[in-house]
Formats: sequence, structure tokens, C-alpha cells
Amino acid sequence: MKLRRGTRYVVLVMFREDQLESRTFRVPLWSLHALAVTAVLLLVVALLGVALAAPVARAAARVPGLAREVERLEGENTQVEELAQALDSVESAFSRLRDMVGADIVPALSALTPGVLMSAPLLVRGVTVPTPPGGGTRPDRWPLDEPGFVTRGASDSTGPGDEPHPGLDIAVREGSLVRAAGGGTVVEAGAARDYGLYVLLLHPDGYQTMYGHLSRITVSSGALVRQGDVMGLSGNTGRSTAPHLHFEIRLNGRAVDPTAFVKETP
Repeated sequence: MKLRRGTRYVVLVMFREDQLESRTFRVPLWSLHALAVTAVLLLVVALLGVALAAPVARAAARVPGLAREVERLEGENTQVEELAQALDSVESAFSRLRDMVGADIVPALSALTPGVLMSAPLLVRGVTVPTPPGGGTRPDRWPLDEPGFVTRGASDSTGPGDEPHPGLDIAVREGSLVRAAGGGTVVEAGAARDYGLYVLLLHPDGYQTMYGHLSRITVSSGALVRQGDVMGLSGNTGRSTAPHLHFEIRLNGRAVDPTAFVKETP
């Protein structure tokens, strides 16, 4: 082996037990350094590979569990969507039912005014009565065509020491036609703090009828109306917590129970 000047070597002498001869190997020192560096680099690469492979291995081990969790969540999401559709269907049916009976305009008065005495709500179905020809008649027609709820009767008081309620509060959809309970003359048609927009009719034999909380008045003072004529639209004006019609019958200036006179029975 030819030796290069200036190059440092490492000499390896090898002997066999059964032979006296030896074999000598001279390895350049730089090649040993390169081999050591290569070994270190390989060791670093191996350690990095292990460090990087460990999270991947752990993530791979979690994949089956995550797949099962995703499948479970998808199943639950499907159930939630089905329940939401069922709830929408129920709400739609309930809304249609409330529209049919007018219950969507009945407020929770007991929650708004605890301690206030009220009559139990009564469902009232409007019945069309033929309008008689001629002049004034006694008030015996129900003032509404649409169904409504009597939320307060003619004898209910608002509290101890208060006077009885002078008429009926009939919860009905705002904008419902309000008809004359009997033929007569419009004594007053205007606005008041308590009744809001109202119409007061004078009938024969000392009868009067009052229609309060209207949203619109379609008659004027002094006008003659027949039984069943439209005088306005129901509303929520004046001292009112929800759309309804205040219907009142007076005899000789005193309020009487309208249900004793109208032909429709609550």
C-alpha cells in the first residue's frame, strides 16, 4: 500500500492464533473521522425518524376510534334533524289551530297582572243573523263573525273594592269585523283613554251598546245603523294588553250581562 506524505494513518495489526504472521492495515485518519460523522448523522436521522413516527403511529391508532365517533355523531345529527322537522310540524299545526280559534291573541294575563280576577276563557262561535229591515232593534246579535274567547266576563272585578266589569272582553284577531248588535243610532264614535277607539249605539227601549278598543271606526256620530252593519274593526287601542273587543250592553244607563240578551250562546 502506497503511503501519502502528510497523511496520518491508523495502523491495525491482526494476528491469528495458529499463525505467527500478521497482517497490517493502515487506515487514513480522515476516513475514520468521516465514518464517525456518518455514523452520528445516521444515528440522528434514526432518532428523528422515531420521534416523528411516534405521533403518526399514535394518530393512526386513534383513526378507528375517531371513525366510530364520527359515525355516532352523524347518527345523532340525523336524529336531531328528524326531531327538528317533527317540532316544526307540530309548531305549524299548533299555529294553524291557534289561528282557527283565535287563541294566538290571548295573552297570559295572569302572568302580566297576578292577583287579577278573570272569568275562565270561553270559546264563542259567531253565528250570522239575518239583518232585519227597518229602524232600531234591541241588541240581541253577537257583534263578531269570527270565533273568539271571552277572557273577562260581565261580573269580573279587577281587584278588591273594584266595581264589576261592565261588559265582555272578547279576544279576537285584530282587524275582525265588528257589527252592530242591534239597529240604532250612533251616539258617539271617537277615542277615549280607557276604551281607545269606540262606538256607542242607542237602541229602542232604553238599550245602549258599547264597542271598545277598535283599530278603525267606519261610522260617524248621528249615523243610523241596522243590526249586523259593520261599524269598525277590532283592535288593541286604549287601556288594553292584547287585541280584543270590549262589548257592553246598557239598559237605562246601567250595564247588564250581554250573554243574557245575545242570541249566540258562549
